[in-house]
Amino acid sequence: MTSPDANASVIGKICALLRAAGGEEPSGASTTALARAAGIARPTAHRLLSALADEGFVDRDSATGRWSLGPEIYLLGSMAALRYDVTDQARNVVQHLAAESGESAFLSARRGAETVCLLRVEGSFPLRSHVLYEGIRLPLGVASAGLAILAHLSDREVEAYLDGVDLVTEWGESHSSVEIRHRVTHTRTTGFAVNPALLVEGSWGLGAAVFDRAGQPAWALSLTGVETRFRDDRRREMGKLLLDAAHRLTVQLGERPSPG
Repeated sequence: MTSPDANASVIGKICALLRAAGGEEPSGASTTALARAAGIARPTAHRLLSALADEGFVDRDSATGRWSLGPEIYLLGSMAALRYDVTDQARNVVQHLAAESGESAFLSARRGAETVCLLRVEGSFPLRSHVLYEGIRLPLGVASAGLAILAHLSDREVEAYLDGVDLVTEWGESHSSVEIRHRVTHTRTTGFAVNPALLVEGSWGLGAAVFDRAGQPAWALSLTGVETRFRDDRRREMGKLLLDAAHRLTVQLGERPSPG
């Protein structure tokens, strides 16, 4: 008889594989790449992916052997979107941000201890940052959207999160608990988060939290661009633009009908 702990371990591995597959390019990824991204052994990854393919949750290209998300994920996602997807309601706000600032504008959603980028709209300025794209997942505290959300959690939640996560190994010393606490404090003071080229040299970002009906930071709006466009005076200007947009979207989402 399989133990509950063993079942939970298998479910965790399956979820990690699906998340890894969802973060890849449309052309898919190899078994080795997905196993590495999910942190599991390749033979285990292949066995689980094959089982998922039998159920339609992933597809495998017969020519290349690369895996992609399958039709069952689309069907389930379509049903979940009725409850969770806010991109249609947010699209006008994100487009307005991009038009007003000239920078790339984004909507991200909180998913547990991560943010997921849901929507990207390009601005008019010809030099752009390509750090974020639709579907990318980043830990809370990494990039401006995740920092904005983290800063609006309670002190207890922030400390519990930082005590249980290692961001330094993948993201460097600028993402130590001490450094993130400092940026959380600054975000709470200004209202918007700043990512001063911590992920990619020369690429800056600003983020502002969007709240659900319970007053929790469930989404974030952000702007990214090249460093020369993010000087002090312009950061303040774009920060105000972001906060105004985040407030409008919070109100707008609070007024939408609850799913039946």
